[in-house]
Amino acid sequence: MLESIALDSTRLQRLQQTPLWDFALSLYARPGVEAACLTLQEEGGQDVCEVLFHCWLYASGLEALPGAVARQREQRLQWQGRVTEVLRALRRDLKASATTSQSVTALRDTIKQAELMAERENLQRWQTWVYESDGSEQRVINIVENPQNSAIWLRNQLLNLKNERHSGSRLNDQAALLQALQTLTCQLDPRQGAR
Repeated sequence: MLESIALDSTRLQRLQQTPLWDFALSLYARPGVEAACLTLQEEGGQDVCEVLFHCWLYASGLEALPGAVARQREQRLQWQGRVTEVLRALRRDLKASATTSQSVTALRDTIKQAELMAERENLQRWQTWVYESDGSEQRVINIVENPQNSAIWLRNQLLNLKNERHSGSRLNDQAALLQALQTLTCQLDPRQGAR
């Protein structure tokens, strides 16, 4: 059984061909993905960077091991809380004032760029975490079986990996969140829509 989940070097090479940031930009630009990610963030309490990270792994036939990713998640959530979410809140607070002031609009645009740079840094740290495994801790494995429904696979990744966070359980509660996952994963696996 261990051999079936041992990391396949071909899959890792495929992963390394597309940096996480480039993958995230490409996926985010596909129809419905931005709205799905925002639904998962706003209504489901999910970290979009982590969602995109799991999608990046999935696209190469890999998945993160729950125990290994838990420690990294805490660091990434701290970054999001101390940096990205602060910038996002500032940008949102300035939205009304920006409608009547060009200088506030310029400030808001600068904050928006800083927020994007913070998210890029967070994704870079997820990517580095995968690449810099020292061998003593396996971090990712091959997806053992091709999931019949990638939305359920992604939901399970987020739930299994966030068993201590109450917000993860909200993914089971709302049809809109499951639809957001389905929209997202249909872009990863276009054949899903035809099943």
